[in-house]
Amino acid sequence: MAFPSMLSCVIIPVFFSAVGVQAHGIASAVVIDSTFYDGYNPSYQWKSPPPTVVGWSVPDDLQNTFIAPNQFNTPDMVCHLGAKPAGAAAPVKGGDMIEVQWTPWPASHKGPVLDYLAKCDGPCETSDKTKFRFFKIGEAGWVDKASDLWAANILTNNNNSWLVRVPEDIAPGNYVLRHEIIALHAAGNPNGAQSYPFCFNLAIDSKGTASPAGIPATEFYKADDPGIKFDLFSHPTAYVIPGPALYSGALPISQTKPSPITATATGVYGYTVAARVKAIAAATVAPAAVPTT
Repeated sequence: MAFPSMLSCVIIPVFFSAVGVQAHGIASAVVIDSTFYDGYNPSYQWKSPPPTVVGWSVPDDLQNTFIAPNQFNTPDMVCHLGAKPAGAAAPVKGGDMIEVQWTPWPASHKGPVLDYLAKCDGPCETSDKTKFRFFKIGEAGWVDKASDLWAANILTNNNNSWLVRVPEDIAPGNYVLRHEIIALHAAGNPNGAQSYPFCFNLAIDSKGTASPAGIPATEFYKADDPGIKFDLFSHPTAYVIPGPALYSGALPISQTKPSPITATATGVYGYTVAARVKAIAAATVAPAAVPTT
């Protein structure tokens, strides 16, 4: 899989290197229709001005850490520690596939991968994360018990990437994609599960009309849910994926890519009108595309 040269690596200052060596991954970018959209990178905090990207910033996540169950009812559960809205959005159509790219994810950190959408009240760039109501559009858990293969392992094996499809029936507009891994390697202990949520702004063009109700991210899980308090090492025979039920209009997708996905351009999609009915701009304000050199 080839990506543009601008694909960023996580760069942590030297004074964090002792922790950074063992740091977990972050969802760093998305690829949509062969166009690469950069997400947030911790190094951006030391750039002035920081680049405009489609990924929500997480300035308090300097050590690539997680949200523990005793924090599940806090605003950090929405889009990670101290998350702030992204300054741009990636255009996508109903039914389209989104590839979420991660920095390396540890193979030992087994667990489910979950995807949610929430519609913004106006541009997501100025939205209040505490008012988001998410509906689940994708989930995968314990995929193969014989080989102990989990969704997070598939992500690791798939060049640290995950595929999700946008439902075809939802109304067009501005949405936040909340993409999450829950690591279970310590979940047999109280407060041991580790949630890694990351968010991206999307401008969805669709012929649909559905407006799924959704619930706040702070109400997704409880510390004693069977999919949260779960001992990987006690020879379990089943796993219950946590969170709300999958949206009825969610589209199935195989994590086996039909053909190599190559990002042939890079883009940033910025809003030029604060409140508009359609999320996709006319051709005169289409996303800028810079061919890969």
